Amino acid sequence: MRVLQLHTRYRIPAGEDSVVDNEAAALRRAGHDVSQVVVENPSNSADAIRELARSLHNRPVARRVRAEIERFEPDVVHVHNTWFAMSSSAIAAAAGVPVVMTLHNYRLGCITVDLFRDGRVCTACVGRSPIRGVVHGCYRDSRLQSAVQATEVVVTRRRGVLDRAVDRFVAPSAFMADRLLDIGIPAERMVVKPHFVADPGPRNAPPSASGDVLYIGRLAPGKGVETLLASWGDAARSSEPPRSRLVVIGDGPMAADLRTSLPAGAEMVGWLSRAEVTERLLTARALVMPSEWYEPFGMVLIEAMSAGLPIIVTSASGARAIVEAPDRLVVPPRQPTALATAISSLDDVTVDAVGTANRITFEQRYTEQVGVANLEALYRSTIEASRS
Repeated sequence: MRVLQLHTRYRIPAGEDSVVDNEAAALRRAGHDVSQVVVENPSNSADAIRELARSLHNRPVARRVRAEIERFEPDVVHVHNTWFAMSSSAIAAAAGVPVVMTLHNYRLGCITVDLFRDGRVCTACVGRSPIRGVVHGCYRDSRLQSAVQATEVVVTRRRGVLDRAVDRFVAPSAFMADRLLDIGIPAERMVVKPHFVADPGPRNAPPSASGDVLYIGRLAPGKGVETLLASWGDAARSSEPPRSRLVVIGDGPMAADLRTSLPAGAEMVGWLSRAEVTERLLTARALVMPSEWYEPFGMVLIEAMSAGLPIIVTSASGARAIVEAPDRLVVPPRQPTALATAISSLDDVTVDAVGTANRITFEQRYTEQVGVANLEALYRSTIEASRS
């Protein structure tokens, strides 16, 4: 099968970039031909403003996509992120070829992409005009930039680009699919297909042999890192083993402020390479994902599961449906005391038992072999639907 991927990479590496890379590599290993049209969002302000200005209709990108379709003759086009240097012009250019579009976030119904504002879940624009997002300056705290993004969303809707060109929309979780239905994605064209990761191999020691509790992700509002740090002092004093350590892996706009209030027994190590992150997971005791927003999926969840780790999650998203988490490891968002109690409950028996259960679930649902089979089935059904 010949698959053409369309994607705009983020300036700070994100889970969406990992999904694109994982799928391309896995499909090639399975014998499929994969080509890519990948662009980078500019890092300097002048170039960013120029790309934003032509996000309504990006002719150079449209020409590039059409040229690659003519050269490569794909059986299916798989669209990922198009904001903003690629824009919906890339989707329109693919019309006429079977098109799959993975929705990694809520951009079609929220210009901040995450349904999160002022420290709380916000659905003010869901199913409505994004004008409220412009009024609040939701995109990068700028009403001007918010207006540009809102205009792109509205114009894309009115032009019917998605209606004409996309045969299948993909949500990585049932939880996200429900939110997308509220936004207006048609149920008859939406499928749920979870992401996958490569198997990192066996652990050399069980989770109980380690004292490292990990956070991996962006240091940004909605991720719950402040709550995690606030809970750590109490949790570390009563947890097993008593001298456990919190390791925060990642970077983002809150990094400098978080460093000023870092509790004892916690360290921030910034972004690490993929190999280093894998090694940390394989030698850790547990992972904490304290998200406060509607996480669409969370690649780190299945990465931790592949390493046989227990995971503490919040009830704010659908993470509970992805991981094997007993009730005491599922906590309400923004509640440091509840999170501290959950961390303190990570005794040796619990971490080994839950870690083993997560590894079994990974092998059943989230391996590369399962992921490629899901992709192949998705592409075949999309091609058939397009023909009919």
